[in-house]
Amino acid sequence: MDIEPQDVITRDNISLKVNAVLYFKVVDSMKAILNVENYLYATSQLAQTHLRSVLGEYTLDDLLTEREKINATLQRILDTNTDPWGIKVVAVEIKHVDLPPGQQRVMAIQAEAERERRAKVIAAEGELQAAYKLREAADIMSANPATITLRYLQTLKEISSEANAKTVLFPIPIDLIKTFLGSTPQDQKKDL
Repeated sequence: MDIEPQDVITRDNISLKVNAVLYFKVVDSMKAILNVENYLYATSQLAQTHLRSVLGEYTLDDLLTEREKINATLQRILDTNTDPWGIKVVAVEIKHVDLPPGQQRVMAIQAEAERERRAKVIAAEGELQAAYKLREAADIMSANPATITLRYLQTLKEISSEANAKTVLFPIPIDLIKTFLGSTPQDQKKDL
């Protein structure tokens, strides 16, 4: 049985239309005829009422993410209420949640902001890992002066192989650079 679209106001005061489908079977035809005037109409009305009341207890996020839990709750409630009529509710499934256009825009903006946040976190984690690796490489290179010289020569080769004719290289001996690397800013001022 299709449950007609119902106007629902969620716990966080968002108005939406929700429709569902109800699967049931008559297990006791005597009760279905004698205990209720029209079991189809009564089941439909009961389903509509409980759909509105149960969904009103959830926030929009819960309604979108916890459908299975909500479906099970609705099924349990409806089955309990239709039992005296000889009807067994087998399943209730929320089919469609119709959001107002303004709410759809808000959710799209929220989703975009969440994607940007995740991208920034991933980029920051990458920068942190790169910083640790650079520090590790610097520690290894500083332990052996020959590696610094090799890295210096490799950098000169990379710069000279570029097609930029405006680059002028003045190779400076590593020994001269070492005096600046090993001294503090106060020592450098004394040398001048």
